[in-house]
Amino acid sequence: MSSKYIQIMGEIKGQLANGTLHAGSKLPSVRQLSEHFSCSKNTVIRAYTELEKEHVIYAVSKSGYYVVNEFQHIKQGNEIIDFFSAGPDINMMPYVDFQHCMNQAIEQYKEELFTYSDQQGLYSLRVQLVKYLQSLQVFTRPERLVVVSGSQQALNLFVSMPFPNGKNNILIEQPSYFGMIESINLHQVTTFGIELSMEGIDLDRLEYIFRNNDIKFFYVIPRFHNPLGHSYTISEKKKIVELAEKYDVYIVEDDFLGDLDPNVKSDPMFSYAPSGRVIYIKSFSKVFLPGLRIATVVLPKRMVDNFLRYKFSSDFNSSALSQGALEIYLKSGMFTSHLKKIKELYRTKMQILQEACKLYLPANTHFSKPTSGFFLSIYLPKNVTAKQVVHMLNEQHIYVDDASRMFLPEYKKENLLRLSISQVNESQIKLGVERLAHCITLIDSRKNHFTSKNFSHFQNG
Repeated sequence: MSSKYIQIMGEIKGQLANGTLHAGSKLPSVRQLSEHFSCSKNTVIRAYTELEKEHVIYAVSKSGYYVVNEFQHIKQGNEIIDFFSAGPDINMMPYVDFQHCMNQAIEQYKEELFTYSDQQGLYSLRVQLVKYLQSLQVFTRPERLVVVSGSQQALNLFVSMPFPNGKNNILIEQPSYFGMIESINLHQVTTFGIELSMEGIDLDRLEYIFRNNDIKFFYVIPRFHNPLGHSYTISEKKKIVELAEKYDVYIVEDDFLGDLDPNVKSDPMFSYAPSGRVIYIKSFSKVFLPGLRIATVVLPKRMVDNFLRYKFSSDFNSSALSQGALEIYLKSGMFTSHLKKIKELYRTKMQILQEACKLYLPANTHFSKPTSGFFLSIYLPKNVTAKQVVHMLNEQHIYVDDASRMFLPEYKKENLLRLSISQVNESQIKLGVERLAHCITLIDSRKNHFTSKNFSHFQNG
């Protein structure tokens, strides 16, 4: 029989998996749990301590214990199939190499790393970032780069700050990255949407919106879109930039997975308007170490000072230690070597996932077909909601993402699932999709049976 503290941990993890507990939920007191499980308070404290170590919960002095994040499902052996987590493959994170770089950074920079540093980012890092960005066909100078504490910080600042065109509204693809939607909601900015599918967007509709709706900037994920996995063609990217120039709209290009693109001819939008119409964001969270919280933004010269002013009100400067270590990691060539490994890994996983979807998914579903990246989306039959599938799969310890949170209210769809290949084991992909397909078929057949029964009753009534 397992120890009581393990039972308590299992109970809490189960409630996380089925959605009973959410981010910020307060957990029962030590006394309440000790009475419920008929065990000592020390046993409950041990369970809570272990969950804290796993970063599932956190303690607030004189208040109690709270859930960190409902989306962080805990892996236990091979029983969990995780299509939910969107961080890098944990087996590919270069912990040891980067530890060497951090030690060298401390030795090399000493005082500079532990005092206030350049608000724009360490100049020596910006020099290395300029060299690295050249491989992505982004040609710029250190003076136009700002180091930020993750791409989310940059997006949040762009939502709130004025732009040189003097316009006020924002346009985003639908669906889109939920972090951007959260920032928009927080700042209560008027936002328009444009529908995106694997066939792209309606460029005539885009021109209409640019012309008539006072658009400050258009937020775009041009490669391996989150959640769809979509990538724009070269001609589409050129046309979008051309329209932005014509109607004085800025483009905020989030190229977070650009490193994984197998198409060497696929350049970012920035390359078609290097003078400043396109603002380019490059994060290291998905292809490297999420906890590093480092990204870079390439800005038009006229926007740098104002952006730094807004950033100052947020955090003054990003972690100097992380910046120093990243500079050494880039300069040493370690990052280039790391990218070669993960590029092949994620391309292979995506191929396996697409083959499984083609083999197992019911004929009345549709799925996106990205060439690489993290995300593939499934459009469910009209009778099936994403929430139903998520709930049924949770009971089997298979985790997928309901993408309804990635829509503005007026565009919301309840039948879109997002699957991420980043942390799922290759050997589990086909099994996971097979079980997913079974769930869809089961829910769909139940709904059809119910509808047909009701219709028959109505006819005979």
